[in-house]
Amino acid sequence: MAVVGKPRDAALAAAIRQYEERAAHYWPLDCVEVKEEPARGLAPAQVMQREAGRLHERLPASGTLLLCAPVGGRSYTSEDFAALLQDHRDRAQDVAFVIGGAFGIGAALKERPHRVLSLAPWTLPHELARLVLMEQIYRAGTIVRGEPYHK
Repeated sequence: MAVVGKPRDAALAAAIRQYEERAAHYWPLDCVEVKEEPARGLAPAQVMQREAGRLHERLPASGTLLLCAPVGGRSYTSEDFAALLQDHRDRAQDVAFVIGGAFGIGAALKERPHRVLSLAPWTLPHELARLVLMEQIYRAGTIVRGEPYHK
């Protein structure tokens, strides 16, 4: 997973860490945070371009990119999301989730082969999007193993 910025809220940061630790019991997990670009004096497109460059440098060269965005993305049920992750594991393919900054994900990343994943039909702050995604990755692991977390 590659994400722009570090969680600023201590409670959200703790919750994210908790779900990252839980999810790592089911899936190989590497979370990379890149520097958020200061927006003062820059157009949103410039901010996204710079952040996309930082993200691109930290992403694996191969595998599937899942770009998290509220518009134009596919929504999955928890069961379908678990099946998607399990399918990639079965085929030994990496999955890299990308959460952009305040303005979204720059065009440079959209040029790579990717899918767009919608975590919700509304826009979420990237810290909250990261928490929701980590919880769903953890949930997917419990579904795949038939554990009782998912009801």
